[in-house]
Amino acid sequence: MSADLVLRGAVRGATALRGGASWRPTPYQVFGGLFWLVMPLAYWRVPLCCDAGQHAAVVERLRASLLHPLHPTADLPGAGSPYYSPYAVAQGAFARLTGLGGWEVVRLSGPLNLLVLLTGIGRFVRVLAPRRAWAPVLALAAMTLLWGTERVSWSGFLGLMPMTGNLGDPSTFAVGLAFWAWALTGTRAGRGSCGGSRAIRYVGPSGLGSFSGYAGLGALYGLILLVHPVTFVAAVLGAVAFVVGWERGWRAAVVGRWALAGGTALLVAYCWPYFDVFATAGNDGVHALYEGMPGHFWLALAGVPALWLRARRSRRDPLVLMFALECAAVAYGWVSGHYVYGGILGLTLVAPQFALAVELAAPPPWPAWRRGLGAVAAAGACVGFLTVQAGAVVPRSLDPVGFEQPPRWPTYAWAARHIGPGEAVIADGYYAVRLIPGHGVDLAAPALPDPALDERERQRRLAAVRTYLAPSSTRAGRTAVVRRYHVHWLLLTRTQRVPEEAVVVAWSEETGEVLARVGR
Repeated sequence: MSADLVLRGAVRGATALRGGASWRPTPYQVFGGLFWLVMPLAYWRVPLCCDAGQHAAVVERLRASLLHPLHPTADLPGAGSPYYSPYAVAQGAFARLTGLGGWEVVRLSGPLNLLVLLTGIGRFVRVLAPRRAWAPVLALAAMTLLWGTERVSWSGFLGLMPMTGNLGDPSTFAVGLAFWAWALTGTRAGRGSCGGSRAIRYVGPSGLGSFSGYAGLGALYGLILLVHPVTFVAAVLGAVAFVVGWERGWRAAVVGRWALAGGTALLVAYCWPYFDVFATAGNDGVHALYEGMPGHFWLALAGVPALWLRARRSRRDPLVLMFALECAAVAYGWVSGHYVYGGILGLTLVAPQFALAVELAAPPPWPAWRRGLGAVAAAGACVGFLTVQAGAVVPRSLDPVGFEQPPRWPTYAWAARHIGPGEAVIADGYYAVRLIPGHGVDLAAPALPDPALDERERQRRLAAVRTYLAPSSTRAGRTAVVRRYHVHWLLLTRTQRVPEEAVVVAWSEETGEVLARVGR
């Protein structure tokens, strides 16, 4: 009996050392899991909008031909289109295996993208503050609520309200990968705790210091570059911040490892066969990214005092350096006219948001200044939720206040059921040209620029569509346009007249748009 007691005691001791019998979920696993359950429901309850039609169209083209897809929205060659990223090709392969359409695949991508994002946030914050269990929870709250008091819905901007439209976008997947890349970069740079503490180098089973580990990290950055180049800019600036801030001892081997990571990233991007990512680097973006910045982002300023505290502790703090570098890139975009750099504004806020979260996750007792910082953060989160974000997760039927709801774009399934795959449509309605291609339908004139189609040719097509739809157009002129671009259908707004040679097939009670057949 004594031997049995000793054996049982040994087993209990071994179990305690492994932690197997006493496992409890962390606060982030609980709240992150709840967030993962709720946010896809908010994403699915409203019709897909914005860029979703373009992404669904890409899936449709890859479902038709995985190796040689056509232009995303026209019956033209698609070689060179940056929409055919590894992420999109994986979606296309999934669509071919399951038989699902582009819209269904984009919808199902939302939970997967969110899972990558949430796990990336958890890993990133654990590198910044490994002993503060509530830091990831507060970071998630700050990232989704501390934006501004005016709505903003660009790709890569991950407040609650933008997520209802872009959760299934490649940009969300790329942002999640960026958090993973930062976490792995920070670990390899030699620190596993918050700024100012002693460096802790973690070496995994295969050795994070090994050359293969750095090559794998470089491949991850190369994947981000191919999936969403704008996010890659922010990711690289964050990587530089961690390497400069936390790396010690710039020996030849250290320089070689980071050079290997950078070279691998470029090699991965260079070897991708669908398009040349370096040839698309000249995209200047849109000025609208910079419009309304104070109203869109001012609540994130609540995290600036936390960044200031980190800077006082260490001038090489990676969050401080990340914020400075990304602000400089945004400013460069404004001054130079390369407005594409405004696309990193969403990730620029990560530094103050996460610095604030780490600071407020400190154990009690709190000094007066931290209590004040917490009060400001709580007030900002409430203001952000009540003014902009609440409508994302509070349905109208349960809304006692009347929060602003996510945009509800019309659907075009009513028209797509009459149009054969690959048949060309003349349309110029704002919603129609952005959504109808997601059903596998071609546009006579693509609405968005794409390196796969010469911009001069796209402008000629747009001019032909305008000529066709003009009230002064003649039947002979319209017939010439139909024959030149092999048009079979017209999708007309309620204010546009139906040509005499067209046959009305269907119309939408929601928008008043008319679908008419021509060219047969």
